[in-house]
Amino acid sequence: MESICGIDCTKCDVSGDCKGCSQTGGRPFGGECVLAAYCQKGEASLRAFKEKLIAAFHALAIPDMEKVADLHALKGSYVNLAYALPNGQIVKFLDDDKIYLGNQLHKKGSDRCYGIVADEKYLLVAEYGCNGSDAEIVVWKRWNEAGRVL
Repeated sequence: MESICGIDCTKCDVSGDCKGCSQTGGRPFGGECVLAAYCQKGEASLRAFKEKLIAAFHALAIPDMEKVADLHALKGSYVNLAYALPNGQIVKFLDDDKIYLGNQLHKKGSDRCYGIVADEKYLLVAEYGCNGSDAEIVVWKRWNEAGRVL
């Protein structure tokens, strides 16, 4: 398989389920890949997009979250945690077949982590324990490419 973004597909844990992004026009699992969309516009476009996302995460000013240094391609099913709403309903917000940009950051002074995930429309920050347990939504916001959180 060939990737559009340069990721080594042979090192990917989910490559057996992947149809290849070059072969599928940037939709390796059937859903969109935000990384492929920007890579097709050029490396400078991807770099600028990542910088805007990182700035948007920093603008949230979550006091005990480590500084975001980089964002990585993450399959939706890997980061699509279930959240309990106040009414008891359990929901997921992401598309399991889409590729997002995100990272895991340690929560300062805690054994919990923050998971950050984004695409061209939304920013998600979740706090969770070991293996995604007891996940809580910290931030779910629309944002735009001008770098503004809406």
